[in-house]
Amino acid sequence: MRNYLLIIRNCMLILLFGVISSCGKVKKNDVKEEVLTKAVSAKDILGNPDYLAMSYGGYRDADDRVEPSIDQIKDDVKLLAAMGIKILRTYKVHKPQAINLLKAISELKQENPSFEMYVMLGAWIDSKNAWTDQEPIHNEESEANEAQILVAAHLANKYPDIVKVIAVGNEAMVKWAASYYVEPWIILKWVNHLQELKKEGKLPKDLWVTSSDNFASWGGGGEEYHVEDLNKLIKAVDFLSVHTYPMHDTHYQPEFWLNAEGLEGKSDMEKIEISMLRAKKYAMMQYENVKKYMESLGVTKPIHIGETGWASFSSGHYGANGSKASDEYKEALYYKHMRDWTNEAGMSCFYFEGFDEPWKGGDDSGNSEKHFGLFTVDGKAKYVLWDEVDKGIFKGLTRDGNPVTKTFNGNKEKLMETVLVPPTAIEFSVSH
Repeated sequence: MRNYLLIIRNCMLILLFGVISSCGKVKKNDVKEEVLTKAVSAKDILGNPDYLAMSYGGYRDADDRVEPSIDQIKDDVKLLAAMGIKILRTYKVHKPQAINLLKAISELKQENPSFEMYVMLGAWIDSKNAWTDQEPIHNEESEANEAQILVAAHLANKYPDIVKVIAVGNEAMVKWAASYYVEPWIILKWVNHLQELKKEGKLPKDLWVTSSDNFASWGGGGEEYHVEDLNKLIKAVDFLSVHTYPMHDTHYQPEFWLNAEGLEGKSDMEKIEISMLRAKKYAMMQYENVKKYMESLGVTKPIHIGETGWASFSSGHYGANGSKASDEYKEALYYKHMRDWTNEAGMSCFYFEGFDEPWKGGDDSGNSEKHFGLFTVDGKAKYVLWDEVDKGIFKGLTRDGNPVTKTFNGNKEKLMETVLVPPTAIEFSVSH
């Protein structure tokens, strides 16, 4: 069907050019210009600051079995598009959301042919016995993996104008994902399979294939990851999609966060600003470690940030009784730092994430995993977006019928009352 449609398109172009030629010279203003939209590829949009990227999960309910409707997803897509987001990342295809997202974007494009939104489509990968009461077997794979790849390939063919990347697995190789991680050969197997389908003409030739994983899994961490199958994977993907989370490491690897050097005599606000610049540099260091390992293999190819983010609230490790990292002010600083860095460097950053998702992180409403969104569940814009609200970019847009308003009713003094100065090493050790 795709070949048939291409033939028709080419014939129409030939006919169009023939008509123009036969009419002789025509003044530009004498006719309404026919706009032929150029098909874009992953190569065109990744690393392009005109195509900002975002991780997307549209779940509104504490029960993730409650799927957002296509109309709800359209609301979300319109809000993100208003911010300049033009690439969305999904995680799995065994739930309806990813398929409904593609339908929603397709319908929006039909309503407005100039509307642009593209997708990095995730295929979830598990080890054998993952998410069961049996011990995971990390060197064997779940039988469900094949179905993920089949559906992802089908969707890439069904929506070639939208799906520009397939990502095989999400943090599927990092060893702290103890309940489901796989060894690199399993990711390599499916990446090679998709690359072979491209060669055979069974997938769009300009579709890019990657895996989206923690910086350590890409060779930027311990030597336990430096195995031959990872080296082969780095050579097999079209680009490396790397995750970095300085916020998490304010608890797990807090040395950069607790370092008192340079903070002497500084005001509380200066301490916060300096600490967030350190978080940016920490993320840059993890990226550089991956780049260094890749280049040690004689490989040069793009690296993009497949995931990073900063929670706006935490009642646990990152809150008042922990590293004091999570609040809306620090979230806003981190978002700006990451956009500034990656845009300047010519990298995409799939920022995590557009909207809070209450199903994440268990029953504790204060779990940080529920609070990574730039919007709250009911559509309030967090501090990071207050300026955009003032500019009116969300005018007429809603989430579940709610117009976009500011958190804290736009009162910055109230917001700043929630902002804590990072602790000293002694304070941190006492709280732990």
